[in-house]
Amino acid sequence: MPVTHTNERPGTRAVPRHYPMSASKARQVLDLVRGKNVTTAQEILANTPREAASVVAKVLASAIANAVNNDGQVQEELYITSAFADEGATAKRFRPRARGRAGRIRKRSCHVTIIVARMGEPELARLHAARSTDGASRSRRVAGSRRRADQQSHAHKREVAREEAAEAEAAAAAVAADVTLEDHGDAEESLETDAGAWVPESPDAEGSADDEPTDDEPTDDEPTPATTVADESGEETTH
Repeated sequence: MPVTHTNERPGTRAVPRHYPMSASKARQVLDLVRGKNVTTAQEILANTPREAASVVAKVLASAIANAVNNDGQVQEELYITSAFADEGATAKRFRPRARGRAGRIRKRSCHVTIIVARMGEPELARLHAARSTDGASRSRRVAGSRRRADQQSHAHKREVAREEAAEAEAAAAAVAADVTLEDHGDAEESLETDAGAWVPESPDAEGSADDEPTDDEPTDDEPTPATTVADESGEETTH
């Protein structure tokens, strides 16, 4: 059974060597994008919160650029055929520990390899069908969003017009009330003016005027003057 070696796999590749990261950390991210089309892989890497995700995204961008510029491929038709990480050289460092011992520190590195190639005709057909369906559904969503926005805009305009009409009616009612109050005040002022010009005498006033004593009539408090009458005998009698 023939065996395909790593360097004999078909496609366009990009390989950064001796990157200061352990191969196990890079493999965890490579497992997420292996076998995906390049667009989906880029979206996955952009939303992966790992340090290796940025490294793998740069390697993938380099492989895509190599395929487009060197091999004349179309970016939308590429997918990741292979993605793996090999262990590189390990730098050994030491840290002093207790009782004269030394602790070993291993600074690992890795070689990340990403290979991209053109998808087959069945996969391309399915991809185009899915994209057309997505485009149609997106068009429907956009049309629905616009329709809802128009309805909300019309409803808002009607509400504003209703509020303006209510405010106008309230203002007109207030003006009419002010005019009515002014007319009533003018009428009361005219009545008061007419009443001040001529005031009829009341019967009580006439009765009080008749009851007042005059200078000719004596009052009860004043003494009656005495009159002198002469009798037949010639003697005067005082009454």
